[in-house]
Amino acid sequence: MSDTPSNSAAKRPPRQSRTGLTSTGARKAASKSNRTRAREFALQGLYQSLVGRNAVDDIDPFTRDLAGFSKADAVHFDALLHGCVAEAEALDALITPALDRPMSEISPIEHAVMWIGAYEMKHCLDVPWRVVLNECIELAKEFGGTDGHKYVNGVLNGIAPQLRAIEIEAERNKKPA
Repeated sequence: MSDTPSNSAAKRPPRQSRTGLTSTGARKAASKSNRTRAREFALQGLYQSLVGRNAVDDIDPFTRDLAGFSKADAVHFDALLHGCVAEAEALDALITPALDRPMSEISPIEHAVMWIGAYEMKHCLDVPWRVVLNECIELAKEFGGTDGHKYVNGVLNGIAPQLRAIEIEAERNKKPA
């Protein structure tokens, strides 16, 4: 037996660098807009509301203290976090008919992403519905389960005609260039 320590640690490959990751472990993207970042922080807050049943007045300051929040659109974050919590029942009433299972079986991440999508389609008319849809799909890809983004896409596409009928109809009637 040798008195020297084992070299097994030296044989392991080096850990992958965490450069390029946010404090949550999500990928950083230099091109992320401040609204995209606001959605990400709102998603984290809504998750705390859904899972931890934390009060929005506790979630808000906690989330604002997270690394990177200064790069988010704080006004949009406020609208999403406070609006989704305040309108939770109404948003669930919009979403539930498009579900193929009870809301209790939906992952809290996908649930929160669908809240964000429904809220933005209903209240943020300056954001085109396809942008809302794409942003929510990306949120679900980044933070949700393996195929959660597909489910989110289906549900939000299902409720979009109810919330953005004029915009969707105008898009359908647009002649190809």
